[in-house]
Amino acid sequence: MNENTFNTLEYGQLVAQIERHCISAFGRERLAAQRPVMNIKTVEKRLAETTEARRILDANSHVPFIGVSAMEPVIMKLEKEMMLDADELTIVAEFLRGSRKLRRFMEEQSFFAPLLSSYAAGMSEHRGIEESITSAIQSGRIVTEASKELKRIRKQLAILETRIDERLQKFIRNPHHKEMLQETYVTKKNDRFTVPIKASYKSKVAGTIIDTSSKGTTLFVEPDTVSKQTDEWMITRTEEQVEEYQILATLTGSVFDVLPSLRANIDLIAHYDLVIAKGKHSQRTDGVAPKINDEGRIHLKRAIHPLLANGVPLDLTLGESYRGLVITGPNAGGKTVVMKTVGLLTLAVMSGFHIQADRDSEIALFEKVFVDMGDQQSIGQALSTFSGHMQNVSNIVRQMNQRTLLLFDELGSGTEPNEGAALAIAILEACYKRGALTIVSTHYGEIKDYSERHPEMMNAAMQFDPETLEPKYRLLIGQSGESNALFIARRMNLPESVLKAAGSYMREKEYDFTPVDPRYLPQPKVEKEEKLTDFKKGDRVRLLETGEVGLVRQEIDRQQRVEVYLDGKSESVSARRLVREAKAEDLYPAGYDIDSLFTTYRERKDAHDFARGSKKALRRVEKEIRSRNR
Repeated sequence: MNENTFNTLEYGQLVAQIERHCISAFGRERLAAQRPVMNIKTVEKRLAETTEARRILDANSHVPFIGVSAMEPVIMKLEKEMMLDADELTIVAEFLRGSRKLRRFMEEQSFFAPLLSSYAAGMSEHRGIEESITSAIQSGRIVTEASKELKRIRKQLAILETRIDERLQKFIRNPHHKEMLQETYVTKKNDRFTVPIKASYKSKVAGTIIDTSSKGTTLFVEPDTVSKQTDEWMITRTEEQVEEYQILATLTGSVFDVLPSLRANIDLIAHYDLVIAKGKHSQRTDGVAPKINDEGRIHLKRAIHPLLANGVPLDLTLGESYRGLVITGPNAGGKTVVMKTVGLLTLAVMSGFHIQADRDSEIALFEKVFVDMGDQQSIGQALSTFSGHMQNVSNIVRQMNQRTLLLFDELGSGTEPNEGAALAIAILEACYKRGALTIVSTHYGEIKDYSERHPEMMNAAMQFDPETLEPKYRLLIGQSGESNALFIARRMNLPESVLKAAGSYMREKEYDFTPVDPRYLPQPKVEKEEKLTDFKKGDRVRLLETGEVGLVRQEIDRQQRVEVYLDGKSESVSARRLVREAKAEDLYPAGYDIDSLFTTYRERKDAHDFARGSKKALRRVEKEIRSRNR
């Protein structure tokens, strides 16, 4: 097996479905590490375990896995020879109790599951360690009765605490201290006994400031009257901690001494977890253990793809009267699903998983399962889709043997059809001669013809509904499927003449080279001469390119250009770039001087002055002339 096979057949997704039923990380790790095997004894044992797990689950509501999930970090600490704390020792005790209960439970299942029940004898019990922990630790705290020394120390601590409290209560009740007190209670701060004093009285209290409130208004003071007793209490408290450490160290040592036995228990519980998870998957899917063989015979009856919720049951036989199956039919008709179903069910059974199928189904065990499906294009290696497929197929052909299952999707596609079909047939011949079992999907008629004529090849077709034009996803062994292209085209009202021609070309390859009727050829387009607008002086026009608006100053000339007055300037513009917005006759009254639109007030006044002989105007002009000549 290679990773491409596992990835393409989505074996990891099937494992993930079963993994969700595992209770512990140990069981999940065991399941993830398990791989399909070909050894028939191993597979028989795996399937038997799953069958027995299913029987246990059918007869009982649950299996008592107690205290297993939290053991992983505890084992890691023990392997590093680190001391366990009270909580971790409680976890160990719970695990030992759970191991004991699981052993008793499995021993009681000998009628339903003799194989799984026999494993329970290998599970060790450590009742003494379990009881030592539970008697010494309760609710995460070491109990006083854990040792005589601890009992003595805690008794002394209680006496000291009582004496200290009595003195502090006397301090609080003292009327001279009433004004100083923020509150009337005793509190511990940093393992010292204190009373809350107002900050303004800190110099009036004989004692040590241990802590301060967040706002600084309250001081937690240890009065000098209890400092000696508090020091004695601190020493005794240290003795208590030392004794607690000794108790934890002793309990950890007893657990460490049986670490190999704990690992063996965990290993066995992980196996039980794995097997029960398989049983839960079988129960959820109503799975069965099929017959198995190592002789290359596959016989599926009403088999369903494990990852398809509403999969269509598959009936398929391979390896008895024929060793190769060529599946044809329309795209999206289910050819790839058929091959993935065969491949994934094979891997599942070799892993000890039950499958959804009739009980008399039979699965062959293979040394190798190779798959060529999907897009094998590699941008990084500059390979086309066809090159990518051929690279994969080349690796397969070099590694395959008589104990190999081959699944080829659209073998030979992605290149020139004649070459692709010839290459596919040659690959099928090589696979057959090496003794491999092969399932291939194709659209090539040449491959269907080859399979039809080969004594150990069989054609199969995907069923197609001619009324709804939809695939039925059912495999029909012994039939040669078509892509149904002509049928669909006829249903889509493609002209009958085109369909007849297509049918003829499929049979005879005699093509029609009659020249096209000239009537259907494109004719030269005769362009009509464009009639330009007859622009008149004074018309308001707009430039098409810029949207600017101006007035016609000079009408259209021989070059089809018009002089337009824009923002006090004249421009020559092509008549094709103009559109008239309003005629001059609609803009101005009859007799209006159109030329006045194109001159300034100054220009019109000078012309009037010259016309009446104004000396002032003449002197101004003479002055301008002299200025220019200087």
